[in-house]
Amino acid sequence: MKVRADVAELLREGLSNAEVSRRTGVHPVKVSDARRALRLPDYRDMQPGYVAPLSRREHGTRAKYVVEKCRCPKCKRANRSEDNKRSRLQAYGRWQPYVDAEPVRQHVRALEAYGIGWKRVAKLAGVPASVVSKLLYGAAYRGRGPSKGLRPDNAAKLLAVQAVPENLATAVDGTGTRRRLQALIAGGWPQAQLARRLGMIPGNFGALLHANAAGVLPGTARSVAALYDELWRADPLEHGVHPQAASRARNQGRTNQWPPVGAWDDDTIDDPAATPDWTGQCGTPEGYWVHRRRGLLPACHRCRDANTAAKNARKAVAV
Repeated sequence: MKVRADVAELLREGLSNAEVSRRTGVHPVKVSDARRALRLPDYRDMQPGYVAPLSRREHGTRAKYVVEKCRCPKCKRANRSEDNKRSRLQAYGRWQPYVDAEPVRQHVRALEAYGIGWKRVAKLAGVPASVVSKLLYGAAYRGRGPSKGLRPDNAAKLLAVQAVPENLATAVDGTGTRRRLQALIAGGWPQAQLARRLGMIPGNFGALLHANAAGVLPGTARSVAALYDELWRADPLEHGVHPQAASRARNQGRTNQWPPVGAWDDDTIDDPAATPDWTGQCGTPEGYWVHRRRGLLPACHRCRDANTAAKNARKAVAV
């Protein structure tokens, strides 16, 4: 398609189709055809705009566009797509921006009575905590009562949360969780890498490495167990871990005397009364010397006790 020079110049400057049509007298449909022929994006994507910094809201969402005023190409396209969707639904008479909040509120109250707090309900549903807070208590600082309406997608997510034991926030014993993470670190997996794979911040992750009387949440225990099953035989260097970071992790495990993966069996790693078998012969005099030959020092207390008992027995015989 041959495009008039003045039309092409105005389109390349970032003007809208309507403005180009007004200035040149060319029909808007022809201007639109010219834009496609020149392979130019929408004029809104050609204009520089404010790009919001990184936050919990991802680029390419209407929320980023509306709340944070981001005008990057991704957010503008997402906002335009939502506007088009709304216009179509309004034209078909199917536009329903909100649903009745009362059934959802009663469902969340029932979950609370079961023992699942509203903040945990929000986390399980993948809904912002502020949405559930306004649903139950409103916004007192603005003089508003509990929400009367709710977005259909948020309502569906909240109603999908069930009153089952798996969703309770009751802590379980953290022995197995702690041992699995310590074993992975001893094998060369840095804390930061493991925390990132678990979706945790470093501060919360560090607390999992040490004895905690409060235990851990069932979901955390399951996530750590799944991560352990995935990584216990994997080489950190083949998964993007820098050699220096892997070396520091192994040194951390050695300094803290954290048993490696091979020291635990699947049927003992969760047992608080179980002890690691570093050498395959721990608890025997031979195990003490295996510790020394492999550089697994200091030897574990079972091997030290067995070696001491063997020496005392030899002395008794000599006497």
